[in-house]
Amino acid sequence: MVKEKPNSIRIYDSEGYRRRAACICVRNDLEEEVLLVTSSRRPDNWIVPGGGVEPEEEPAVTALREVREEAGVLGHLGRCLGIFENVEHKHRTQVWVMRVTEELPEWEDSRAIGRKRKWFSISEALVQLAQHKPVQRSYLHCLHNTNPHCNNTNSPNHQHTASIQLMNNSTTNPHINKHS
Repeated sequence: MVKEKPNSIRIYDSEGYRRRAACICVRNDLEEEVLLVTSSRRPDNWIVPGGGVEPEEEPAVTALREVREEAGVLGHLGRCLGIFENVEHKHRTQVWVMRVTEELPEWEDSRAIGRKRKWFSISEALVQLAQHKPVQRSYLHCLHNTNPHCNNTNSPNHQHTASIQLMNNSTTNPHINKHS
């Protein structure tokens, strides 16, 4: 299903969920730092770059386009962390890891809306996302639990996740149901 909005066309899946894609941008294979961008609606808040899939566009292409537009970075797309469902906002976001190879001095959203980017440690990013985008915290938990360069095999959450669905989008206690 396709819906037109004034500034974009939104794509929906067969269940009426908006299709989105995003990247967790990392500096290196250790994945100890992630790049967040300021929110377009609330410039004091930090979020994971991502956005809607366009008609005839593959989600991986969307993810790369969105990080270039929103964060001004280029890089290599790595593993897919899964599909994260937000019931409250009725969207499903497919999330990849991207190793950043280049940070552009200027980019589309920096010029158009003054968007900023900043590197955070995982723990700092979790704090930032808790304030504005608690659902996105699950992206970072999955990043850590699937990092092949960390010793996570003893973790109860260690899996290569094919899909993650958020069953409750409460800011205090999101329940995550993992499907492999």
